[in-house]
Amino acid sequence: MSCKDCFAIEPVEDQGELRIRPYSISLANAIKAAGYDIAGVKSMGIIPYTSLEELMRLLKLLGELQQLLTVSLALYITGKKGVGLHERWLSLQQLEIRFSHDNLINIISNHDFCSYLQPIVNVTEEIVGFEFLLRPLQNGSYFQPYELFEIARQTGFHSFLDRAARVSAIESSAKLLPKGIKRFINFLPSSIYNPQYCLTHTFEAIDRLNQDPKDFVFEVVETENIANIAHLHTIFAEYRRQGMHVALDDVGTGYSTVELMCSLKPDYVKIDRELISNCDEDAVKQSTILDIMSRAAEFGAKVLAEGIERREEFLFCRDIGIDLAQGYLFGKPEELPPAHFIYSV
Repeated sequence: MSCKDCFAIEPVEDQGELRIRPYSISLANAIKAAGYDIAGVKSMGIIPYTSLEELMRLLKLLGELQQLLTVSLALYITGKKGVGLHERWLSLQQLEIRFSHDNLINIISNHDFCSYLQPIVNVTEEIVGFEFLLRPLQNGSYFQPYELFEIARQTGFHSFLDRAARVSAIESSAKLLPKGIKRFINFLPSSIYNPQYCLTHTFEAIDRLNQDPKDFVFEVVETENIANIAHLHTIFAEYRRQGMHVALDDVGTGYSTVELMCSLKPDYVKIDRELISNCDEDAVKQSTILDIMSRAAEFGAKVLAEGIERREEFLFCRDIGIDLAQGYLFGKPEELPPAHFIYSV
C-alpha cells in the first residue's frame, strides 16, 4: 500500500494521451463526431493529442459532453513517453483549476518555497522552539500560503504539498537550530491516508539528518474540520510511536474546539490568537482561557498562547500560568532565527 497523492507532480507534456473513464459508445461517437480519434481499452477511452492547445480544446469539449451525457468523467493525462509510475486521475473541474493556476502548480511541483521560523518563548522570554511556516523563496514567485494549499487541495495535490512542506521544515531546522530546541511543524490530517505509509518521508528525513525525534512537535492546522476523530487519533499515535510530540492549533475557536482538545489530548495546546488578543482587558476571554488551561492540565498538556502582540497580553498569560508564548511581540516569521534572544535548551 502507498500514499497515492504523495508522488511527484508530473508535468503536462505538449504531446501525449488523454485517458477517460468511464468509456461508453455514446461518448466515443460524440468525440469522433467532433473530429478526434478515440480508442476504447476495457472501461477506458484513449485520445491522442499533439499540442497543449489541442488538449485544452479537448477538455472544453469533454466539459460540454459531460453535461450532455450526465456523467462524471475522470481524466488522466500522460505524455508521449507513456504512462508514468503512478496514475493520477482527476475530475474535469480539478484539471480546469490546475490549468488556470499553472503558476501555483509549478511552485508546488518544483518545491519553490522555503520555511520561515517564528520564535516560541517561555515565561522568562527565552526561546524554547520555533514554528516553521511555508513562505516563497526570496527571489522566487510570490504566493500566499493559504492560496497555495487551497489550490493544492482543489487539484488533488495537497498531500504532495503537505509532505514537501514538512520535509522542508525538517531540513531547515537541521541547518539552523541546535538540538534541544523544539520545532513546531504543521500538517493536514486529510493529507495522511495511512499514517504508517504517508509519514514515512517525514520520519526518514529526521533520521537522515540525524535529528532527535523528541525535538519535533507536529501540529494540526486550523483550516480543516476534523470529521474523522478516530483517524486523527491514529495519526497522533504514529507520531508518538516514533518519539515525537503533537499539538492542536488555534484551540478555542473554529474547528479546534475544547471538546476536540479533550478527545485528542495533545502534548501542546495552542490557544487561538482571537482569544489572546486584548485578553488582559476582556473578562469573557479570560474565563475561556482559564477553562482551556484547566482542561489541558487534566491530561498534562503544555499551553501556548498564540498571536501575542502587546506586552500586557503576555504578562496576563504569564501570571495565570500559561507555559509558552508566540507572536509578533517576540518576533515575526523570518528566514533565520533571531540572534539576540537567549536560547533555553
